[in-house]
Amino acid sequence: MPASDQSQTPAPPADADLPSNAELARILHEIGDLLEIKGELVFKTVAYHRAADVIGRAPVAVARAYVDGHPPALAGVGRATADKVAELARTGRLAYHEALKAEFPATLLDLLNVPGLGPKTVRQLWTTLGIADLDALRAAAADGRLRGMRGMSVRTEQAILDGIDGLRSRDRRMLLGEARDAVQLVADALAGLEGVTRVVPAGSFRRRRETIGDLDLLVETTDAGPAIGRFTTLPAVESVLNQGTEKASVELERGPRIDLMRMAPGAAGTYLIHFTGSKAHNVRLRERARDRGWSLSEKGFARLAEDGAVRTGPDAELRVFASEAEAYAFLDLPFIEPELREDSGEIEAALEGRLPNLLGLADLQGDLHSHSDWSDGTQPIEVMAEAARRRGHAYQVLTDHSVSLAIARGLTPERVAMQARVIAGLNRRFATEEDAGTAPPETPAEGFRLLHGCELEIRADGRLDYDDALLSRFDLVVASLHVGRNQSRSELTARVLGAIRNPHVDVIAHPSGRKIGVRDDLDLDWDVIYAEAASTGTVLEMNGSPPRLDLSVERARHAVSVGCLVAVDSDAHRVEEFEHLAWGASQARRAWIESPSVINTRSRAALLDYVARNDAPGRRA
Repeated sequence: MPASDQSQTPAPPADADLPSNAELARILHEIGDLLEIKGELVFKTVAYHRAADVIGRAPVAVARAYVDGHPPALAGVGRATADKVAELARTGRLAYHEALKAEFPATLLDLLNVPGLGPKTVRQLWTTLGIADLDALRAAAADGRLRGMRGMSVRTEQAILDGIDGLRSRDRRMLLGEARDAVQLVADALAGLEGVTRVVPAGSFRRRRETIGDLDLLVETTDAGPAIGRFTTLPAVESVLNQGTEKASVELERGPRIDLMRMAPGAAGTYLIHFTGSKAHNVRLRERARDRGWSLSEKGFARLAEDGAVRTGPDAELRVFASEAEAYAFLDLPFIEPELREDSGEIEAALEGRLPNLLGLADLQGDLHSHSDWSDGTQPIEVMAEAARRRGHAYQVLTDHSVSLAIARGLTPERVAMQARVIAGLNRRFATEEDAGTAPPETPAEGFRLLHGCELEIRADGRLDYDDALLSRFDLVVASLHVGRNQSRSELTARVLGAIRNPHVDVIAHPSGRKIGVRDDLDLDWDVIYAEAASTGTVLEMNGSPPRLDLSVERARHAVSVGCLVAVDSDAHRVEEFEHLAWGASQARRAWIESPSVINTRSRAALLDYVARNDAPGRRA
């Protein structure tokens, strides 16, 4: 048979012709956004966003794997989503995505690039005011037409205007969880490379600022070439901004700019200091070094000549240190924790020997705020309790919502009684297992118990959802304000004070009610709130959920300074969210808070004793 008649297998597409992981993730995120704008069920939108995140962080080129016939097993990518990924990988297009886009103005998705605007808000803007592009949004915000919408205020309008202006420089702020995922993506990719000792995040993420812009990563290695080569070719990279022999910068799809820099083994101390501290903190350190005859940079301490210039030639001297503690000691300073490096008094405190003994995550004996699928959580009580027990905690407080918060399936008094019986049964089992020595090895010596609490709604008229007789049956009560947020300062303050003064309310949850970049703080008379909480012993929560981080660092530091106690809580709605405790603890550290000021560093017996004494008749009369 002539060669020209023989059937030939087409050559597989080149890598350059296949969608990158970043492109796959972008399309799946867009589908999730469009479904949410459309008003589809939450589980559908979450599924696409989860799949996008998993694919964006995948260590293999997903499209290539599909084309080669061995699609990777990716947790969180279901069958329906996998079929769409396969279509994208093999054809370069997705009919479902294109059909969804045809249902909306082409410019509507641009609104999602504005910090703080999520799909639900974009849908509200479009359906209520007909806003479908950035120009219309800017005009509406400038004219004051947004503040009449639910959740919008004068401050929100200004934040939107600032956000639109920030788009010109692609200034997208990330929440801590998002930043952590990006850091982990790079760290995992570089782990195990020959010559790489460690990868350390620096900058505002290491200081645990509540929002993060660009990410700085330091790789300790003798040769940066392999690390930079791997970094710039990660499947999640959308574009390489620059690449050199010692550092490189990339931008991820829907993600941040990440700068990777080499630090030499044995000289990491000043690199970590330089790239972690705020600008103001570093200026103070450089001034202190100069006063001692040295110039401080990331590369180390260079000896200065008498004229103030760095010595060169035979007289040149460079001092380097393997650790930050050694570098600080060279300046006659004790080690300053990364979260404190903001020039907010830490230098003076270090010189005077009064740096705080900061809270550690291990100091927390339990968590006072969590939910189950009895209200708006996603997992059963037993699953949540088991996960808390395996964290080594002595207690977890289940605080499902009270009755009036219908959107969260708040519990009626009858369901409260049913829930109490479920919790009692679980605690009997935990006690039996502890007595028999079959409890998880993480269980502390005092054992683990699930405490029965509630998240008590403070209604718009100031009343509390449950009467005192029912409240007295809970082990611990957290109260919160979700509705009637647009009331006057005096009305809002009175509502919160009413809860603080109730002898059965133990904690005020997420006191400001903010969501970062989305919803403003409640307009409360904070000095009055702090004073009353300190007087009554009512605890103020530091909620570790990354969109909340409420109380803020500034408010928490002031609250503790006037005698308030705080609780560092997760507000977990599923077991993975118990990780929020770490974010809450990081904010307490940034607020200079020590363990004695955090109520849930106490043992279970001490916590319940505090609650009982605080709930005693006449205690808050």
